[in-house]
Amino acid sequence: MSESENVIRLYYKNVTADVVGPDHGLTEDELNEAREQIRQIVPDIEEERSRGEHRYRDLPYDEEMLRRVQAACDARRQGCETLVVCGIGGSALGNIALQTALNPYTYNLLPPAKRGGPRLFVMDNVDPMQFGALLDLIEDDLDSTLFNVISKSGETAETAAQFLIVRDMLKQRLGPSGPKDKILVTTDAAKGTMRQIVDAEGYESLSVPDGVGGRFSVLSAVGLFSAGMCGIDVAGLLKGAAAMDERVKVPTLDENPAALIAAIHTQMYHRNKRLHVMMPYSYHLKDLADWYRQLWAESLGKQKSKFKMGVFVGPTPINALGATDQHSQVQLYREGPNDKVFTLLAVERFDRQVSIPAADAVVDDMSYLGEQEMGTLLNNERIATEQALITSKRPTLSIRFPSITAETVGQFIYLYEAATTIAGRLLGINAYDQPAVELGKQYTFALMGRTGFEDTAKELRAKLGDVGKYLV
Repeated sequence: MSESENVIRLYYKNVTADVVGPDHGLTEDELNEAREQIRQIVPDIEEERSRGEHRYRDLPYDEEMLRRVQAACDARRQGCETLVVCGIGGSALGNIALQTALNPYTYNLLPPAKRGGPRLFVMDNVDPMQFGALLDLIEDDLDSTLFNVISKSGETAETAAQFLIVRDMLKQRLGPSGPKDKILVTTDAAKGTMRQIVDAEGYESLSVPDGVGGRFSVLSAVGLFSAGMCGIDVAGLLKGAAAMDERVKVPTLDENPAALIAAIHTQMYHRNKRLHVMMPYSYHLKDLADWYRQLWAESLGKQKSKFKMGVFVGPTPINALGATDQHSQVQLYREGPNDKVFTLLAVERFDRQVSIPAADAVVDDMSYLGEQEMGTLLNNERIATEQALITSKRPTLSIRFPSITAETVGQFIYLYEAATTIAGRLLGINAYDQPAVELGKQYTFALMGRTGFEDTAKELRAKLGDVGKYLV
């Protein structure tokens, strides 16, 4: 397949008034308004890049970062049968998405010779039953297990707790040098609690780039190390992202897929279509929709504008899976409130096909399926759902993958990161901060008894009041 064929495409006709009517679709006047906005916004972003802003946009070109990741993979892969990633949010969702997209569904169950890398477990929570089950699984195989602890600051309570548990277990089972041999930390290059620990205890480390927030970090060492360890083509991911960069820096709306995604969704937001559903028609793409959900929600849900004015904006991203959720959500999507924009992810060529055998007389009613491919059925399910949504006047985009490869996945990730930046501009907010997350962290510190949070703990106890009175 030539490079020109290995390109994801955005199809947006089905969000226009020509298809779903002027009450629910974008008119030419609205698109012209967006064209004028994009003509200014995209050059502004590019000029800011030249001053060192929007640092995630530089990742596809960071050859030194790629070299360090590949060197770490080469050094650690030999003898590593299990890789455990300890991280949460942006330190986990991208890792999971890359693994689901680019390795087989049964990857962890395959024998080592067929996997081409270690088993991967991404521990993105502190559920004691989940984490305890993993500890039970690996406790006798610590010599062949590597832990990748990902935290830019070290201040995230969930990852810190996992780190302390793992560190203690390794000391108990493998001796004082166990943690140093079996932990690789991805953190800030120069500062923060985790960097201090790395320097004090001598752990090998990779760096989270300055100016790259967690939800934009999957194409850095944060996501690339586990991908590379598990045999994914990390250079291909960055190559795909760089190819998409050329497309999303164009200041012409009709030629820039990121600008179109941002403009369409923000225009629809102002029409009170504030629920944005992403529905892949491929199991391999399902966790990219989960990754998108954090990117869209944490970036665009803001109380204040860039000028500190109260705005309370933010679309609600929803992930679904085709064809599974045709049987759990489409009833709502077609006959419930018309307050949603849909994005269907399509795969034109699946790497694997499964043939459906011809039906016999006993199952004659199933004969229409006989001697066809399962991938054909899945794609026809997508087309049927898209047309059903359009019949109900539901605006629907589609993103078409020629096939699922490292390059097309890299294109998709970079496309949505760039779209998020542009959407932030169109909504007048800062897409890179997340101030509302901090209060929950502070309350957690207080409830866990962290020094310096005593007053907050008292405040919380007063708020909780007589809990028992209200338990039924």
